[in-house]
Amino acid sequence: MSAVTDATPELEPAGPSAPKPEPGARAAASAQALRTVCLYVAAIAVALALSALIVGATGGSPWETLKALYEGSLSNGAAWGQSIDQAVPLLLVALGTAVAIRAGLFNIGQEGQLAIGATVATAMSLYVFGPGWLVLLLTLVGAIVGGALWAGIAALMHFTRGVSVVISTLLMVFIAQQVVAYAVTDPNLLGERARPGAAALAQSPQIPVDARIPRLGEYPGFNITSAALAAVIVAALLYLALNRTVWGFKLRMLGLNPLAARRSGVRAAVAGSVALLISGGFAGLAGGVALASTSYRLQPGFSNNIGFQGLLVALVARNNPLAAIPVAFFFGALRAGGGFLTATGVPRYLVDVVTALLVLACVFPPAWQAFRSSRVVNEKIFPFRLLDKFTTSKAS
Repeated sequence: MSAVTDATPELEPAGPSAPKPEPGARAAASAQALRTVCLYVAAIAVALALSALIVGATGGSPWETLKALYEGSLSNGAAWGQSIDQAVPLLLVALGTAVAIRAGLFNIGQEGQLAIGATVATAMSLYVFGPGWLVLLLTLVGAIVGGALWAGIAALMHFTRGVSVVISTLLMVFIAQQVVAYAVTDPNLLGERARPGAAALAQSPQIPVDARIPRLGEYPGFNITSAALAAVIVAALLYLALNRTVWGFKLRMLGLNPLAARRSGVRAAVAGSVALLISGGFAGLAGGVALASTSYRLQPGFSNNIGFQGLLVALVARNNPLAAIPVAFFFGALRAGGGFLTATGVPRYLVDVVTALLVLACVFPPAWQAFRSSRVVNEKIFPFRLLDKFTTSKAS
């Protein structure tokens, strides 16, 4: 009896067995990650080399230019604080962009949604009276509502008349800029009333001190807006919502296959409209945060490319809310360093060129990988084969 018992094989646990990872899966993932790092290093090195050539060709010093970029962004606590302050609105815009793209809607009008959100926030802070915390809360809520409604116009046109979201959101940026310019030039709206004998400026009065977002740290040392911590928490919550909830699954299904989503019971118009409203609300919130934490007044050109650069943050981070955090900081450091570089007397156009090259260097690796994975590159084209061979050899 004991012999029979010993010879009896052990029973497998009931139910399907867990799939075993392929032997080379981990090695392939590591090689892919190493190739990505090599692409980023190579792209940034090329961007820095081109920046040095351009600065040298215009009579400047490449070393002094790069040194000024570093000093304005990472050299000390104050510079780090400036970089973080610049990164917060970019991160908020990127989070909203990730929601819209997850639903298959490419919203590129964040610049206008941010401007409208900041306009509504300015009105709330100037015309609502009460305790400071209440005014600040209504200011930020007003910014969210303003940006969401501005994006909602594009959603309405898309789902009722079939207007492209890309076209409508982009064109509405120019309308939003004119709305802001008109509002800050009219003293009966948001314009600052001129003092007797002085010319009126196209700007709003400063928002009340009680309606400003508190700051952490001591000036002039490491000093950041408290909205930075809130933005990181929101990014983590949004990551969980997009990847661990039914709502996030429905958005992903809608973005990947709208027909299958409809047949599964997803109401495309409702889900897509909500995604666009959330995207615009995040952009509007970015405008409210920029107003209440750093700018304190509304002016023409208030958005200052925050919306467009926030869109780039989302694309570089591949619409991952957690990955958007370090990417937003990198872009914020570029903005802070560029502002410091301008203050040293370097022409603004040169600052824009250097910044744009570095931004392109960050956008190139994911774009190249997506381009390669789409299998549209002709293998006989020598430059593409050479680049692939270079990155593969670096990885190995």
